[in-house]
Amino acid sequence: MTELYNPVDSHGIPIPHFGIVLRPADFDVLANRLVGCVTMILEPTTRFANTSGEQKTLFFRDPNDYALEFKSFKDDRYLFAPFREELNAP
Repeated sequence: MTELYNPVDSHGIPIPHFGIVLRPADFDVLANRLVGCVTMILEPTTRFANTSGEQKTLFFRDPNDYALEFKSFKDDRYLFAPFREELNAP
């Protein structure tokens, strides 16, 4: 099976993947529990820093080899907003 990845903010993101959005505090708790317990595709990181779309994210594979993403947004108002330069935070 060929692995497919999309470049997103200088990271290779697996496609397809299943994603879950958490509150920032819940993301931090989960990330701390997972680091060292699973093999990460993408270690916990912040993407799109200092923009409206700023988010923490991490990726790993479940036991059935499905790619899972857990993320949290700095500002949930931009969860489904298209990223545009004019939305950048000051």
